[in-house]
Amino acid sequence: MVRDLNMDSTDNPKQDRSFHPAVRFFGHFVSVLFHPLFITSYAIAFLIFVHPFAFEGLDPRLKLFRFLTVFLSTSFLPLLAVFLIWRLGLFVRSFRLRTARERFIPYAIAMTLYWWPWNVYRNLADIPIAADRLLFGSFLSVCGGWMCNIFYKISIHAIAMGAISMFFLLFSFSDNYASGLYLSVVLLLTGAVCTARFIVSDHSSFEIYSGLAVGMFMQWIAWQLAPYLIN
Repeated sequence: MVRDLNMDSTDNPKQDRSFHPAVRFFGHFVSVLFHPLFITSYAIAFLIFVHPFAFEGLDPRLKLFRFLTVFLSTSFLPLLAVFLIWRLGLFVRSFRLRTARERFIPYAIAMTLYWWPWNVYRNLADIPIAADRLLFGSFLSVCGGWMCNIFYKISIHAIAMGAISMFFLLFSFSDNYASGLYLSVVLLLTGAVCTARFIVSDHSSFEIYSGLAVGMFMQWIAWQLAPYLIN
């Protein structure tokens, strides 16, 4: 049954989670550093600046331009949009989007902004298919989160980490320069972020675990469909 989206907080009863201040600091630090709006930018930065072959042959200035295109659309502009509608008192009461109802408009804005870089990248000849799959998966993950948000306040952090974990898992099986180190680091970060959300948020276990599942599933769908959608 659909929950009342006017309910406060996470639409769940408050859970008693008492942690040492140092542990809570860790939770807040990790939650901010790996905010969902930063994950796609981190991943594309890895492909452009760290991976030795993904964007091989591109001029350094063009690499930076490609990164900034993604960063602006998937990180800066969504954050700016949420900040503006919060300061103007439109639709949201808290910059942290504490309720499911407050997340509908930001989700809609994010879907538009996440669609744009994927639509641009898929029409460029110098973009590796891995980057196209990453951006398409990020867009589908936002769409999946928006649909789940109709019924409950799913963890956006978990969606983002689930999507990036699945991307690196699939990428490690298709990349000629595959390294278990990259996948191990991402899985470790996924565990840290989800643990942080248990510590400092009032998400239920279901909201976090389902977020992981939705993100992984959407990225898997993107991996399967992206090659057929490239112009």
